[in-house]
Amino acid sequence: MYKRLTVNIIFFLICSFSALAQENTGDDHLRNLVKKYGQATVTIPFPGNQEMSQISSRVSVSSLRGKELEIVLSPVTLEWFISCGYEYTVCSDTVPKGVFMASSVGQALEWETYPTYIQYDSIMRSFASLYPALCVLDTIGTSNYGKLVLALKISDNASVDEDEPEVFYSSTMHGDETGGFILMLRLAGYLLQNYTTDSRIKNLADNLEIWINPLANPDGTYRTGNIISSPTRFNANGYDLNRNFPDPVDDDPAKQLETLDMMKFMKEHHFVLSANFHAGVEVVNYPWDRWERRHPDEEWFYRISRKYADTVHSHAVAGYMTFMENGVTNGWDWYYVYGGRQDYVTWELRGRELTIELDDTKLTPASNLNALWEYNYRSLLDYLENALAGVHGQVTDIYSGDPVAAQILIPGHDADNSDVFSDTLTGSFIRFLPAGAWTLQFTAEGYKSKTVTVDVINDVSQWIDVRMEPLFNPVDTIRRNTLFIYPNPADSYMKVVLPEWHTGVVKVEIYGSAGQKLTRFYDTADRNIPLTINVGNLPGGVYYISVTSVDTQVSDRAKFIVVRRN
Repeated sequence: MYKRLTVNIIFFLICSFSALAQENTGDDHLRNLVKKYGQATVTIPFPGNQEMSQISSRVSVSSLRGKELEIVLSPVTLEWFISCGYEYTVCSDTVPKGVFMASSVGQALEWETYPTYIQYDSIMRSFASLYPALCVLDTIGTSNYGKLVLALKISDNASVDEDEPEVFYSSTMHGDETGGFILMLRLAGYLLQNYTTDSRIKNLADNLEIWINPLANPDGTYRTGNIISSPTRFNANGYDLNRNFPDPVDDDPAKQLETLDMMKFMKEHHFVLSANFHAGVEVVNYPWDRWERRHPDEEWFYRISRKYADTVHSHAVAGYMTFMENGVTNGWDWYYVYGGRQDYVTWELRGRELTIELDDTKLTPASNLNALWEYNYRSLLDYLENALAGVHGQVTDIYSGDPVAAQILIPGHDADNSDVFSDTLTGSFIRFLPAGAWTLQFTAEGYKSKTVTVDVINDVSQWIDVRMEPLFNPVDTIRRNTLFIYPNPADSYMKVVLPEWHTGVVKVEIYGSAGQKLTRFYDTADRNIPLTINVGNLPGGVYYISVTSVDTQVSDRAKFIVVRRN
């Protein structure tokens, strides 16, 4: 702690003295640019790793190229940057260029123009209307300006929540990085239109639940209203949404509306594989962004990143996506990011996410949109297919066959939340691993641990059934559907009527739908007097409650639902 405070103080003094010693005559020009366009992009000489870390925690660093650090300033960060007194150069792309907007939905669907916001909304709704069996339109949330953050679910039984891996593509979290916006819209249409004629696409839709969010920051892209005229990296409040997610170490509790909605959406769906799309360079970026140490599954991350870039190279012009290691980089090796979505998904949600930078030009010209599609669409399909490979399985009770919420850990390998959990509702799990023999350890409260060795083959699905034995017999040690809950759904308090065999002290546990334990406490069971449970602090969703008698270790479990009423 002392060392960190000392570094911060030194850094503050450097900035203060620099500001006093140097009068930057361009500061007023910089202020005018930010006021007029909502942002300005500048470059400064690379200041060294220690100072770079401090800068990245305060402003939105967008790239590091050689010895030049690129920073995008908003009204929120401008004055802090000026106070530091850096010698900077204003980038030419600060002044937005014209965008070719579609005159109609029909023209937008030719994918050579950008849609208006109203046209975008119509296209998303038309996909769900034209392909009702394959597509459902959902709303992740609403932006500060009231625009909808939309997502499409594409699957063979889209209206049904099936026991299939859920995957997620999301683009344009930075509102001025627009190529991925059209790429995702076009991918959705491509999957829907070719489902009946392309066996590869049918296989994806039949075995996955594919979610596509083309535009994560509509206020940044359509800043002035219905057309794209001066898009910004930031949301309406001037915040970089890809620096606003919970950080594993130094988290800022102030979260933007779009961030909170996206966090809630991703927690509900527990995506096993995801990617978010950006622009400004051309590279596939994998975790970690905020740590120098490597993710335990570094080999697997590098392999899928390399595959994406290499497939691109087979279909793109020479020189496309060759930044860093021929189109692939570890995040920390490039530059440091705090509060990024990629690390949040991989650390806190135990998912697997990449950040894919599609274009050296942030605001992709409409004339280049077709080329961007041609370079990338095969890699986009390849990436989804990664969710069909790896170790797939189900964890169940050996006697009852009921699903078991188990931790799946590889001893001596896993660290930094790289382990996964089986689903509470189904017992299903997926673990992505590179080729080789791997020993998986399964542990669950109330069960004997179990180890299973599996030979993983790249790009092949390995299925295992894991049946766990309860610590206590006979078979009926754990019972289902014996708890009576009312009201159910509940919004503040619920009552739990216990069966007659529960007396004395009981252990009460509540689990989320993904199998994570949320709370545990002890209470006293009195005959004919229900337990009162406070669920007012739980987000809306599906949960499980388990009640275990401390004396007999007999357990009962039931499902309940929490709703949030306006």
